[in-house]
Amino acid sequence: MKTRITVLVLVFGTILSCRLKNDPKPDDAHKMKSTITSQEDSFGRDVAFLTQWDPDMVILHSNDAKVAVSPKYQAKVFTSTASGDHGKSLGWINYDAFGKKDPHMNAYGGENRFWLGPEGNAFSFYFSPGKEFSFENWRTPPPIDSEPWNLKELTGTEVAMELEMELKNYADHDFKIKAERRVALLSTAEIEDLLEVKVDGLQSVGYKTENKITNMGKGPWTKETGAPCIWMLDMFPPSDDTMIFIPYQDGVGGKVATTDYFGEIPNDRISYDRGMLFFKADGKSRGKLGIPPIRATHLAGSYDAVNHVLTITVFDIDPNAVYLNQEWNIQSDPFKGDAINAYNDGPLQDGAQMGPFYELESVSPAAFLAPMESLSHDHTVLHFTGGPQHLDKVVGKVFGTTIEEITNSL
Repeated sequence: MKTRITVLVLVFGTILSCRLKNDPKPDDAHKMKSTITSQEDSFGRDVAFLTQWDPDMVILHSNDAKVAVSPKYQAKVFTSTASGDHGKSLGWINYDAFGKKDPHMNAYGGENRFWLGPEGNAFSFYFSPGKEFSFENWRTPPPIDSEPWNLKELTGTEVAMELEMELKNYADHDFKIKAERRVALLSTAEIEDLLEVKVDGLQSVGYKTENKITNMGKGPWTKETGAPCIWMLDMFPPSDDTMIFIPYQDGVGGKVATTDYFGEIPNDRISYDRGMLFFKADGKSRGKLGIPPIRATHLAGSYDAVNHVLTITVFDIDPNAVYLNQEWNIQSDPFKGDAINAYNDGPLQDGAQMGPFYELESVSPAAFLAPMESLSHDHTVLHFTGGPQHLDKVVGKVFGTTIEEITNSL
């Protein structure tokens, strides 16, 4: 468990108040025009749309690297680009969700969002006490679904946000939580230092998120009350030839991955090979997997061979810590769960589909905290675009594999 220095508070006066405005009404949104116009899948187009709903969207920037962050929309990183306003937008945004209210989840999208777990088990924050674990009863807590966060600090390359919240879990225990989140755009030199590799010949964008929760209540969080965890979810647009790849500890007892969260993942969509898991992420078949902490490393990645986009996530991991079970049942051990998850979207049985998109996810250990104690979880997202020969150098250095092995893994 790590602690972080409390975020310095800077007073922004009217800036703070304007960031807490209510959503514009759908019939008024068209009146707010962005000066950016660009092609269909560009960062500029997405920013133009987002600023209709959040005129105070934060754009972190350094040269052509840009990251769009919204304190108003639950401190989300909505999207990023490695090549300016006309460059490809790298996050998935659900245009259809804006201007509507969904009782289960306001699925705005976003390539990095802050959630709290557990979703399922006897201490879930997503089901009211005594309710059946069914979609009809599933509710995402408002502080991570619909409520604006408070802006605390802002520069050209960093933004810090926070929110105090009160939640009740399935076991009928009350939690007072202070959540803090800092998003920092990384320089090319910082990216190279982090991965210990040169990124010559590539365009890149990367940002680090520092996430912290503090127990603001009067009692401790224990195995009797239940405990929250920090849950980071990254949503990206798929292509017909996108592959998720996640290294795992080989030669360790037990299963490599849980592969039946939403029914067993078909064999032609997943494979394991010498410490590397491959999972097809084309947005055409719904499936989710999880890797336990004893098998997990601090890395996950994906490669879009159509658009030549390499994505790498780097996050905290503690193989000896307790991770929460997030499955929708109360029979399984609530304190034995996965540390890394990946999801590929696909049609439901009735043919409906929210996406398509895919997700890379990491979680913190369970936060068994005394009053005023904190737990932190860092999660970094990196994107690289360019020729396969240059991307291959990064993949080889960081993961010990090749672009060819990734694209031919299934």
